[in-house]
Amino acid sequence: MDRADFVNLNRSGRRCHTRHFVVIIKQNGLSITRLGVTVSKKAGNAVKRNRIKRLIREIFRLNNSKIPQGYDIVVAAKKDASYLDLWKVKEELGEVFFKKELSV
Repeated sequence: MDRADFVNLNRSGRRCHTRHFVVIIKQNGLSITRLGVTVSKKAGNAVKRNRIKRLIREIFRLNNSKIPQGYDIVVAAKKDASYLDLWKVKEELGEVFFKKELSV
């Protein structure tokens, strides 16, 4: 994903809010699903921000076959997300990735 894709997704994508994340979703017309991750400096120092990004990417990697194909997804972490572990991130993002949110 390049910058133009992010900007287009922010303007016209559908937003789903969870307690610790904002997920922006839009069909991309391709046969693959692409993931973008953003974490603001409000979430903590670089170590905490990078840990959040690693957890989100790992959830996406482990469950890529279960996620519907043909979408651009941006996950923006809110400031309290740095205290989550892998299972809590999976629980929260699973509500968006695996439920009816993507299939509409």
